Amino acid sequence: MAVIKAGSSLVLMPLLILVVLTACSVSAAVLPQDRADIMYHRYEGGGVSIDGPALMLRKKASDTLALSAYYYVDTVSGASIDVVATASAYTEKRNEARFGIDYLAGDSIISINYAQSDENDYNAKSMSFGIAHDTFGGMTTLSMEAGMGDDDVSRNGDDSFKANVRRFNYKLGWSQILSSNWISAINLQLDQDEGFLNNPYRSVRYRDASQALGYGYQSEIYPATRNAVAVALVNKVYLPYRAAVTLNLRHYQDSWDIRAFDAELEYVHPLGANWILEAKARFYSQNQADFYQDLFEFKDQQNYMARDKELSEFSNLTIGLGASYQLAAWSFWPQVAPEVTLQWDHIRFDYANFRNVTVTSAEAGLEPLYQFDANVFRAFFSLYF
Repeated sequence: MAVIKAGSSLVLMPLLILVVLTACSVSAAVLPQDRADIMYHRYEGGGVSIDGPALMLRKKASDTLALSAYYYVDTVSGASIDVVATASAYTEKRNEARFGIDYLAGDSIISINYAQSDENDYNAKSMSFGIAHDTFGGMTTLSMEAGMGDDDVSRNGDDSFKANVRRFNYKLGWSQILSSNWISAINLQLDQDEGFLNNPYRSVRYRDASQALGYGYQSEIYPATRNAVAVALVNKVYLPYRAAVTLNLRHYQDSWDIRAFDAELEYVHPLGANWILEAKARFYSQNQADFYQDLFEFKDQQNYMARDKELSEFSNLTIGLGASYQLAAWSFWPQVAPEVTLQWDHIRFDYANFRNVTVTSAEAGLEPLYQFDANVFRAFFSLYF
């Protein structure tokens, strides 16, 4: 069970890259290129390490049908600050498999995807259906997607605990070629979650003068529903010397009163015939959920109570670098183009109202604010054929 949502979400970046690669199949009425990828990723930060391999394969079965599949493994070990405060360090593994079908029908691509993720205390299944249609001579692409998920939650050491989460999401997209070197897109996503939405291991703390540290712990209590909307604007400009600049802006708001904004600027620069260099900077900021507090005044103070640092007010800054190198074609398989890619992200997290309770010398509620640095490494070996 993910007690380290920040770390998990960051390690999911390489997974998201694979998802994006898959999602590209619905961005234009052309089936994507056949390719196979092997990836290794590693995240280190906040006392936690997450690593594992991933495999992806995408292949056309005919001129109008393409199949894709990937397998992804997360191994989580260590002890985040949540665990240090209330539990013991742990190691767990998550396996995820995904299968997809893309069907080309005229100027439209119809896509169906199924995914399943398994941990020892969390199992998730999801399915989505999407369609993208090119119009106005291919200058405009309209897309829509609907998905649903069914998650089963359990708790290690407690066979009596069983819970369920149902997830629904809807996406609309509009991509527009504005000129020979400028593409813009706007995407809207709606999410609806219902069921057991908190972590069964996490606790909140409240003032208790009878305790040595001045506070005690009780389990978190979350609302059973969460609705969210996110709007993203993407602009990509191609420069005369084959380079490209991309600016992503995104706003998020949900029914827990969290409002978030992130902006990412990416620059891609070719170097010679074989190298592609990348650099990016991303800033993210959010306010707190309306039922979050670092330290409650007394036990059972509110109907809903949370101390998940991902529901607090925080920001992070990411600096990333990457390089891809196209290898020479193999004599025994000349139609294949092999490529190696290395990527590194450094992320700085700063929490505005989540305090470091491992500092026990300070008065309760006056501990230093929590912050940490994380690094994400990814290595790809890709074959295009």
